[in-house]
Amino acid sequence: MLSHLSSQTTITPLPNSRPSPPSLRHLRLRLTRPHVAASLSISSEMSSASTPLHAEQFEKKEGKTLLEFVGSGEAHVDDDLAVLLAHVQTACKRIAALVASPFNNEIGKSGGGGKGSSSGSGRDAQKPLDIISNEIILASLKSSGKVAVMASEEDEFPVWISDNSPFVVVTDPLDGSRNIDASIPTGTIFGVYRRLEEIDHLPTEEKAQLNSLQSGTRLVAAAYVLYSSATIFCASFGPGKGTHAFTLDQSIGEFVLTHPDVKVPPRGQIYSVNDARYFDWPEGLRQYIDTVRQGKGQTGKKYSARYICSLVADLHRTLLYGGIAMNPRDHLRLVYEANPLSFLVEEAGGRGSDGKHRILAIQPVKLHQRLPLFLGSKEDMLELESYGNIQQKVNPGYEV
Repeated sequence: MLSHLSSQTTITPLPNSRPSPPSLRHLRLRLTRPHVAASLSISSEMSSASTPLHAEQFEKKEGKTLLEFVGSGEAHVDDDLAVLLAHVQTACKRIAALVASPFNNEIGKSGGGGKGSSSGSGRDAQKPLDIISNEIILASLKSSGKVAVMASEEDEFPVWISDNSPFVVVTDPLDGSRNIDASIPTGTIFGVYRRLEEIDHLPTEEKAQLNSLQSGTRLVAAAYVLYSSATIFCASFGPGKGTHAFTLDQSIGEFVLTHPDVKVPPRGQIYSVNDARYFDWPEGLRQYIDTVRQGKGQTGKKYSARYICSLVADLHRTLLYGGIAMNPRDHLRLVYEANPLSFLVEEAGGRGSDGKHRILAIQPVKLHQRLPLFLGSKEDMLELESYGNIQQKVNPGYEV
């Protein structure tokens, strides 16, 4: 069990307007069977900003912490993955503090930089907070000792970390960062694969690329972290293991299980899309939206529109309330966004599609490959797809 970690893993808001990546060299987690024992040491820069609760106070809290959950037998998480998740959740606490910091506005004004991905232009131009979040995650993955390669939306090429580590991590470090000045919710997305040992003999650049281009059907874990009025770590720890959401309890600095075994309703009454693009949509998509908002669809109920323009936030609402979150044009990344989120949705009983095909069945051919994305309630998704032509091909370029 990892219960004694709860009072040790804490987070401090970053102290200045240009923070450096976290030093996580002192984060060590040892796991053994049949019981999981752990030692965790956090450097002073990650000490708590709030007074921790006494042990007896914590024990009264409902729900297991994330570390307790993955360390328990019920989660069926192996030792290596438990170690990795411990480091990832610590990185996400740091990003949560960064996003909430009063200094992030000044960081945003300092201008972009860094290598950046090949897709960074215009509305998707790389922001300073993207770069910092990317560095935080990379430092955390290196510290874990469990990651062979990291592929990030913020980097043009994958980063090879270790020859013998078991996992490959793909990530969008800070989804929705262009909205951060308006305090609109943002998020982190990541997916975890096993390293392809059969290609270990290839040159580093080639095996890094191939490891990162695995099909979504090979995911062993995926998660998003929502930074909003609450910070929520929503994860699936493997095929058939369901989707579970943990909420960051600021009083103890721990993610606590609040939504075990999330199930997206088979039907919702909400669609989430930027319908200012209505006249650029294909006929099938326009017909579907017209039909359901008039209450003439299969349910006979009038649907409402809810659109935040933050993928993680729109999906989180959809998981809880049902309906569909969508972007019908070739905009979202298969590797970093569509695959991990579709994995989570499927584990919650929903469906992920590009409008024609199951997302997880699509073989990536490029790291920054884009495609339309439709996620949500299974019956709503099937009704939408029955309209046929729902992928937007007209893409004139949008400034906002």
